[in-house]
Amino acid sequence: MFYAFIHGLVSLALRLFYRVKVQAPADGFDGPLMFVGNHPNSLIDPALVFILTRRHVTFLAKEPLFRMPVIGWILKGLDALPVYRKQDHPSQMTKNEGTLDAARAALAEGRAITLFPEGRSHSEPSLGELKTGAARIALGAARQGAPVRIIPVGFTYEEKNVFRSEALVEVGPAIEVLPFLRGEGEEAEREAVRTLTARIAAELKALTVNLDRWEDLPVIQLAERLYAFRQGEKVGSERLKHWARGLQLLQAGQPERFEQVRSALMSYHRRLAVVQATPEDVALTYHPRGVFTFIVKNLAVVCLGLPLFLAGLVLFGLPYQVPPLVARRSELDLQGTVKFLVSLVLVFVWWPGLVAVFWALGGWGWGVGALLGLPPLALFTLYFSERWSVLWHDITVFFALGNRSRLKALLQADGAQLATELEQLASEYRSQLERSSASGA
Repeated sequence: MFYAFIHGLVSLALRLFYRVKVQAPADGFDGPLMFVGNHPNSLIDPALVFILTRRHVTFLAKEPLFRMPVIGWILKGLDALPVYRKQDHPSQMTKNEGTLDAARAALAEGRAITLFPEGRSHSEPSLGELKTGAARIALGAARQGAPVRIIPVGFTYEEKNVFRSEALVEVGPAIEVLPFLRGEGEEAEREAVRTLTARIAAELKALTVNLDRWEDLPVIQLAERLYAFRQGEKVGSERLKHWARGLQLLQAGQPERFEQVRSALMSYHRRLAVVQATPEDVALTYHPRGVFTFIVKNLAVVCLGLPLFLAGLVLFGLPYQVPPLVARRSELDLQGTVKFLVSLVLVFVWWPGLVAVFWALGGWGWGVGALLGLPPLALFTLYFSERWSVLWHDITVFFALGNRSRLKALLQADGAQLATELEQLASEYRSQLERSSASGA
């Protein structure tokens, strides 16, 4: 019962906090399973596994989390298993054998477990070196006769510490563990662990964005926007990993051409930033009728929604400011988790508090009205604030480009030239990317 409640609550809350996009098979999550993933966003990463399956999943988490208020209580209620890391408890590392035995036993019983073989949450631009624990657990259960499968999961965040940003959860093909068993003896066991760990790393790299440096992130993001716009498609986080891998191949094979393309993209990125525009904005054509429709439509939205928005600001302005303030001193990979948890706690404190105030001031009718009406009002306030940001962006771009036809024409021409170059690169490297993905390179 406790697991089902937490599962439903966290799944709903995550979909409200992020724009969660899942690419996974509709079924196939039966039998003894081990979910493994990259680890860029602390407790958010394992929480997103809730969205993948309704099965009871046993989590492995670092031991210090079990001693934290609320979080520790939840982890114990979910029957999570503690992992003792050297940097936390050098003298208690031997306790990990008990954790590994419990994880192997769970798989042998046909259950599902989740762990993150990087061993830590981080904000580095590529997948870290994997620990061997995942392979050792899976192989140990397989030696007991369990048909264990490892499910690689890639987590890609648009802006992991920003409310309502996109979170992509992508599931790769299952890895059958039994074929990795290589006979008896310590040497055979070491080889099996090494080979399986390498296979897990290859599958996770295929599901994630891996960069040599964070400075290249704007390059691949702009490349995706230009390419998607030229193809008439929506921008997608899932294609960023292909751009990252493609540019790495270009750099290795044609370093001079890579520097030319990178320099051109960075220059275009800086010029767009000056006018606060995107490639889509540059392609817009302003007609009097369209401008009039835009003005009337958004005035209607403002006039109709502004009273409710102001009411929402009065009621929720203070709690909306708390999560960013609390999270700003945290490391980047922890900020999303802190904001999410603080927001969740505030919901269960602020909402009942407001209901009690309305009940005391207006009686049970006002109390029931507040109980039912405050959640939709809170969500509308957030939606309206996002809508206002989009509206302000459109207005800014209109005044920046609407009457500067020469600047706009130059940006359009340069964007078209870059898009053509990117299409050519995509065509040249598509087969090579497919081969490298198939080989796990």
